[in-house]
Amino acid sequence: MKKPVLVIMAAGMGSRYGGLKQIDPVDDQGHIIMDFSIYDAKLAGFEKVVFIIKEENEKDFREAIGSRVEQYMETSYAFQRIQDIPEGFAVPEGRAKPWGTAHAVLSAVHEIDGPFAVINADDYYGRDAFQKIYGYLSAHEDDEKYRYTMVGYELRNTVTDNGHVARGICEVNDAGELTAVTERTRIEKREGGIAYTEDDGATWVPIPGETLVSMNMWGFTRSILDEIQAGFPAFLEKGLRENPLKCEYFLPSVVSGLVEQDRASVAVLSSADKWYGVTYKEDKPVVVAAMQRLKAEGFYPEDLWED
Repeated sequence: MKKPVLVIMAAGMGSRYGGLKQIDPVDDQGHIIMDFSIYDAKLAGFEKVVFIIKEENEKDFREAIGSRVEQYMETSYAFQRIQDIPEGFAVPEGRAKPWGTAHAVLSAVHEIDGPFAVINADDYYGRDAFQKIYGYLSAHEDDEKYRYTMVGYELRNTVTDNGHVARGICEVNDAGELTAVTERTRIEKREGGIAYTEDDGATWVPIPGETLVSMNMWGFTRSILDEIQAGFPAFLEKGLRENPLKCEYFLPSVVSGLVEQDRASVAVLSSADKWYGVTYKEDKPVVVAAMQRLKAEGFYPEDLWED
Protein backbone atom coordinates (compact mmCIF):
# COMPACT_ATOMS: atom_id res chain seq x y z
CA MET A 1 0.00 0.00 0.00
CA LYS A 2 1.08 3.56 -0.70
CA LYS A 3 1.66 5.79 2.32
CA PRO A 4 -1.19 8.19 3.10
CA VAL A 5 -0.70 11.83 2.09
CA LEU A 6 -2.01 14.88 3.97
CA VAL A 7 -4.05 17.35 1.89
CA ILE A 8 -4.76 20.78 3.38
CA MET A 9 -7.54 22.96 1.96
CA ALA A 10 -6.34 26.55 2.21
CA ALA A 11 -8.00 28.31 -0.73
CA GLY A 12 -10.98 29.73 1.19
CA MET A 13 -11.36 33.46 1.00
CA GLY A 14 -11.63 34.08 4.75
CA SER A 15 -14.43 36.60 4.19
CA ARG A 16 -15.87 36.37 7.71
CA TYR A 17 -12.40 36.71 9.25
CA GLY A 18 -11.45 39.71 7.12
CA GLY A 19 -8.07 38.54 5.88
CA LEU A 20 -5.91 35.58 4.96
CA LYS A 21 -6.54 33.83 8.26
CA GLN A 22 -4.68 30.65 7.29
CA ILE A 23 -1.31 32.41 7.63
CA ASP A 24 -2.02 34.47 10.74
CA PRO A 25 0.43 33.49 13.55
CA VAL A 26 -1.02 32.08 16.79
CA ASP A 27 2.11 32.16 18.97
CA ASP A 28 5.24 34.22 19.62
CA GLN A 29 7.32 31.91 17.41
CA GLY A 30 5.24 32.78 14.33
CA HIS A 31 3.56 29.37 14.03
CA ILE A 32 0.17 29.26 12.34
CA ILE A 33 -2.57 26.68 13.01
CA MET A 34 -1.30 24.59 10.08
CA ASP A 35 2.08 24.21 11.77
CA PHE A 36 0.44 22.36 14.66
CA SER A 37 -1.62 20.17 12.32
CA ILE A 38 1.39 19.26 10.19
CA TYR A 39 3.50 18.61 13.29
CA ASP A 40 0.84 16.22 14.62
CA ALA A 41 0.46 14.60 11.19
CA LYS A 42 4.20 14.00 10.93
CA LEU A 43 4.24 12.33 14.35
CA ALA A 44 1.38 10.11 13.17
CA GLY A 45 3.37 8.96 10.13
CA PHE A 46 2.48 11.32 7.26
CA GLU A 47 5.49 12.18 5.08
CA LYS A 48 3.94 14.33 2.33
CA VAL A 49 1.67 17.38 2.51
CA VAL A 50 -0.24 19.01 -0.36
CA PHE A 51 -1.44 22.59 0.09
CA ILE A 52 -4.50 23.56 -1.93
CA ILE A 53 -4.32 27.33 -2.31
CA LYS A 54 -5.21 30.20 -4.60
CA GLU A 55 -2.49 30.70 -7.16
CA GLU A 56 -2.08 34.37 -6.24
CA ASN A 57 -1.34 33.41 -2.61
CA GLU A 58 1.52 31.02 -3.43
CA LYS A 59 4.34 33.43 -2.51
CA ASP A 60 2.72 34.30 0.85
CA PHE A 61 2.11 30.63 1.65
CA ARG A 62 5.65 29.58 0.82
CA GLU A 63 6.97 32.32 3.09
CA ALA A 64 4.47 31.69 5.89
CA ILE A 65 4.80 27.91 6.12
CA GLY A 66 5.92 26.09 2.97
CA SER A 67 9.62 26.94 3.24
CA ARG A 68 9.58 25.83 6.88
CA VAL A 69 7.71 22.56 6.40
CA GLU A 70 9.53 21.44 3.25
CA GLN A 71 12.64 20.81 5.34
CA TYR A 72 10.76 18.06 7.21
CA MET A 73 8.02 16.86 4.84
CA GLU A 74 7.68 16.40 1.09
CA THR A 75 5.66 19.48 0.14
CA SER A 76 3.67 20.38 -2.97
CA TYR A 77 1.04 22.88 -4.05
CA ALA A 78 -2.22 22.58 -5.97
CA PHE A 79 -4.19 25.59 -7.17
CA GLN A 80 -7.96 25.87 -6.85
CA ARG A 81 -8.93 27.98 -9.84
CA ILE A 82 -12.48 29.22 -10.30
CA GLN A 83 -12.16 28.75 -14.07
CA ASP A 84 -11.34 25.02 -13.73
CA ILE A 85 -14.79 23.66 -14.51
CA PRO A 86 -16.00 21.09 -17.06
CA GLU A 87 -16.31 21.95 -20.73
CA GLY A 88 -19.64 23.47 -21.66
CA PHE A 89 -19.93 25.55 -18.47
CA ALA A 90 -18.93 29.18 -17.86
CA VAL A 91 -18.11 31.07 -14.68
CA PRO A 92 -21.04 33.45 -14.02
CA GLU A 93 -20.29 37.14 -14.24
CA GLY A 94 -19.59 38.49 -10.76
CA ARG A 95 -18.69 35.10 -9.25
CA ALA A 96 -15.66 35.37 -6.93
CA LYS A 97 -16.38 32.53 -4.48
CA PRO A 98 -14.46 29.25 -4.99
CA TRP A 99 -16.56 26.20 -5.93
CA GLY A 100 -16.37 24.53 -2.53
CA THR A 101 -14.52 21.73 -0.77
CA ALA A 102 -15.15 18.96 -3.32
CA HIS A 103 -13.75 21.16 -6.09
CA ALA A 104 -10.80 22.05 -3.85
CA VAL A 105 -9.88 18.40 -3.38
CA LEU A 106 -10.25 17.77 -7.13
CA SER A 107 -7.68 20.53 -7.68
CA ALA A 108 -5.05 18.23 -6.14
CA VAL A 109 -5.77 15.31 -8.49
CA HIS A 110 -2.26 15.39 -10.00
CA GLU A 111 -0.58 15.28 -6.58
CA ILE A 112 -2.45 12.25 -5.20
CA ASP A 113 -1.84 8.65 -6.24
CA GLY A 114 -3.03 6.74 -3.18
CA PRO A 115 -4.83 7.15 0.16
CA PHE A 116 -5.04 10.63 1.63
CA ALA A 117 -6.44 12.62 4.53
CA VAL A 118 -8.09 16.01 4.01
CA ILE A 119 -8.26 18.83 6.54
CA ASN A 120 -9.10 22.53 6.65
CA ALA A 121 -6.16 24.90 6.93
CA ASP A 122 -7.64 26.97 9.73
CA ASP A 123 -8.88 24.25 12.08
CA TYR A 124 -6.95 22.63 14.94
CA TYR A 125 -7.91 18.95 15.11
CA GLY A 126 -5.78 17.48 17.91
CA ARG A 127 -3.08 14.80 17.72
CA ASP A 128 -5.39 11.87 18.41
CA ALA A 129 -7.30 12.55 15.18
CA PHE A 130 -4.19 12.30 12.98
CA GLN A 131 -3.07 9.07 14.62
CA LYS A 132 -6.50 7.50 14.14
CA ILE A 133 -6.93 8.55 10.52
CA TYR A 134 -3.40 7.55 9.54
CA GLY A 135 -3.92 4.14 11.14
CA TYR A 136 -7.16 3.59 9.24
CA LEU A 137 -5.79 4.69 5.87
CA SER A 138 -2.74 2.47 6.32
CA ALA A 139 -4.87 -0.62 6.97
CA HIS A 140 -7.85 -0.34 4.58
CA GLU A 141 -8.28 -0.51 0.82
CA ASP A 142 -11.33 -0.44 -1.43
CA ASP A 143 -13.00 -3.82 -1.99
CA GLU A 144 -16.60 -4.28 -3.10
CA LYS A 145 -17.10 -0.76 -1.71
CA TYR A 146 -15.00 2.36 -1.36
CA ARG A 147 -13.59 2.30 2.18
CA TYR A 148 -13.47 5.84 3.48
CA THR A 149 -13.26 7.32 6.97
CA MET A 150 -13.79 10.56 8.85
CA VAL A 151 -13.06 11.95 12.28
CA GLY A 152 -16.18 13.16 14.07
CA TYR A 153 -16.33 15.72 16.87
CA GLU A 154 -19.00 16.57 19.42
CA LEU A 155 -20.77 19.71 18.22
CA ARG A 156 -20.32 21.47 21.58
CA ASN A 157 -16.53 21.20 21.13
CA THR A 158 -16.64 22.90 17.72
CA VAL A 159 -18.68 26.10 18.03
CA THR A 160 -17.40 29.63 18.53
CA ASP A 161 -18.70 32.34 20.88
CA ASN A 162 -18.26 34.93 18.15
CA GLY A 163 -20.73 34.08 15.40
CA HIS A 164 -21.96 31.18 13.30
CA VAL A 165 -20.14 28.19 11.82
CA ALA A 166 -20.82 25.61 9.11
CA ARG A 167 -20.75 21.95 10.14
CA GLY A 168 -21.73 18.62 8.64
CA ILE A 169 -24.30 16.99 10.95
CA CYS A 170 -23.61 13.23 10.98
CA GLU A 171 -25.87 10.23 11.35
CA VAL A 172 -24.06 7.04 12.40
CA ASN A 173 -25.31 3.42 12.52
CA ASP A 174 -24.62 0.78 15.18
CA ALA A 175 -21.55 -0.38 13.25
CA GLY A 176 -19.96 3.06 13.67
CA GLU A 177 -20.40 3.93 10.00
CA LEU A 178 -21.72 7.16 8.56
CA THR A 179 -25.23 6.86 7.12
CA ALA A 180 -25.75 10.53 6.22
CA VAL A 181 -24.13 13.93 6.62
CA THR A 182 -26.12 17.12 6.20
CA GLU A 183 -24.30 20.41 5.72
CA ARG A 184 -25.70 23.13 7.98
CA THR A 185 -24.15 26.43 7.00
CA ARG A 186 -25.33 28.53 9.94
CA ILE A 187 -24.99 26.99 13.39
CA GLU A 188 -24.49 29.12 16.46
CA LYS A 189 -24.78 29.25 20.21
CA ARG A 190 -28.20 30.46 21.28
CA GLU A 191 -29.75 31.02 24.71
CA GLY A 192 -29.91 27.63 26.33
CA GLY A 193 -27.99 25.69 23.69
CA ILE A 194 -26.94 25.36 20.06
CA ALA A 195 -29.21 25.72 17.03
CA TYR A 196 -29.16 26.11 13.26
CA THR A 197 -31.21 28.18 10.82
CA GLU A 198 -31.98 27.64 7.15
CA ASP A 199 -33.93 30.89 6.65
CA ASP A 200 -31.52 33.64 7.73
CA GLY A 201 -32.53 33.47 11.39
CA ALA A 202 -36.30 33.60 11.00
CA THR A 203 -36.57 30.18 12.66
CA TRP A 204 -34.08 28.13 14.68
CA VAL A 205 -33.80 24.37 15.16
CA PRO A 206 -32.02 23.19 18.35
CA ILE A 207 -29.23 20.58 18.06
CA PRO A 208 -27.94 18.55 21.07
CA GLY A 209 -24.36 19.40 22.06
CA GLU A 210 -23.25 15.77 21.79
CA THR A 211 -24.32 15.54 18.12
CA LEU A 212 -21.45 14.22 16.01
CA VAL A 213 -20.27 16.65 13.34
CA SER A 214 -17.77 16.62 10.51
CA MET A 215 -14.97 19.16 10.64
CA ASN A 216 -13.87 18.21 7.12
CA MET A 217 -11.29 15.72 8.36
CA TRP A 218 -11.77 12.91 5.87
CA GLY A 219 -9.77 9.87 4.85
CA PHE A 220 -10.13 8.63 1.27
CA THR A 221 -8.74 6.26 -1.29
CA ARG A 222 -7.98 7.85 -4.64
CA SER A 223 -11.39 6.70 -5.93
CA ILE A 224 -13.08 9.77 -4.42
CA LEU A 225 -11.38 11.98 -7.03
CA ASP A 226 -13.06 10.12 -9.90
CA GLU A 227 -16.41 10.39 -8.12
CA ILE A 228 -16.03 14.15 -7.53
CA GLN A 229 -15.14 14.64 -11.18
CA ALA A 230 -18.08 12.53 -12.36
CA GLY A 231 -20.58 14.45 -10.23
CA PHE A 232 -19.34 17.96 -10.98
CA PRO A 233 -21.43 18.62 -14.14
CA ALA A 234 -24.70 17.67 -12.40
CA PHE A 235 -23.82 19.96 -9.49
CA LEU A 236 -23.14 22.85 -11.87
CA GLU A 237 -26.37 22.29 -13.83
CA LYS A 238 -28.40 22.72 -10.65
CA GLY A 239 -26.19 25.20 -8.80
CA LEU A 240 -25.78 27.66 -11.65
CA ARG A 241 -29.52 27.66 -12.18
CA GLU A 242 -30.46 28.16 -8.52
CA ASN A 243 -27.59 30.12 -6.94
CA PRO A 244 -24.99 31.06 -9.57
CA LEU A 245 -22.82 33.34 -7.43
CA LYS A 246 -22.65 31.30 -4.22
CA CYS A 247 -23.41 27.61 -4.89
CA GLU A 248 -20.74 25.27 -3.50
CA TYR A 249 -19.83 21.68 -4.32
CA PHE A 250 -19.45 20.23 -0.81
CA LEU A 251 -17.27 17.21 -0.08
CA PRO A 252 -19.80 15.81 2.44
CA SER A 253 -22.48 15.90 -0.27
CA VAL A 254 -20.39 13.69 -2.57
CA VAL A 255 -19.68 11.27 0.28
CA SER A 256 -23.35 11.21 1.33
CA GLY A 257 -24.41 10.34 -2.20
CA LEU A 258 -22.01 7.39 -2.37
CA VAL A 259 -23.15 6.13 1.05
CA GLU A 260 -26.83 6.39 0.05
CA GLN A 261 -26.10 4.40 -3.14
CA ASP A 262 -24.32 1.78 -0.98
CA ARG A 263 -21.14 2.28 -2.98
CA ALA A 264 -19.03 3.50 -0.06
CA SER A 265 -18.71 2.95 3.67
CA VAL A 266 -17.34 5.64 5.97
CA ALA A 267 -15.91 4.50 9.30
CA VAL A 268 -16.47 7.24 11.88
CA LEU A 269 -13.47 7.74 14.17
CA SER A 270 -14.56 9.88 17.09
CA SER A 271 -12.39 12.43 18.85
CA ALA A 272 -13.08 13.93 22.26
CA ASP A 273 -10.55 16.72 21.57
CA LYS A 274 -11.70 20.32 21.49
CA TRP A 275 -11.62 22.08 18.15
CA TYR A 276 -9.91 25.43 17.84
CA GLY A 277 -10.19 27.70 14.84
CA VAL A 278 -10.27 31.29 13.69
CA THR A 279 -13.56 31.70 11.86
CA TYR A 280 -13.65 35.28 13.17
CA LYS A 281 -10.94 37.69 14.32
CA GLU A 282 -12.40 37.51 17.83
CA ASP A 283 -11.59 33.78 17.93
CA LYS A 284 -7.85 34.36 17.71
CA PRO A 285 -7.14 35.08 21.44
CA VAL A 286 -8.84 31.78 22.35
CA VAL A 287 -6.59 29.87 19.93
CA VAL A 288 -3.47 31.70 21.13
CA ALA A 289 -4.29 30.85 24.76
CA ALA A 290 -4.98 27.20 23.89
CA MET A 291 -1.66 26.75 22.05
CA GLN A 292 0.17 28.45 24.91
CA ARG A 293 -1.46 26.08 27.39
CA LEU A 294 -0.62 22.99 25.31
CA LYS A 295 3.01 24.12 25.16
CA ALA A 296 3.09 24.76 28.91
CA GLU A 297 1.77 21.22 29.45
CA GLY A 298 4.64 19.86 27.34
CA PHE A 299 2.38 18.70 24.51
CA TYR A 300 4.29 20.83 21.99
CA PRO A 301 7.82 22.24 22.09
CA GLU A 302 8.22 26.02 21.98
CA ASP A 303 9.62 25.78 18.44
CA LEU A 304 7.89 23.01 16.51
CA TRP A 305 10.47 22.71 13.75
CA GLU A 306 13.69 23.11 15.72
CA ASP A 307 16.01 20.16 15.15
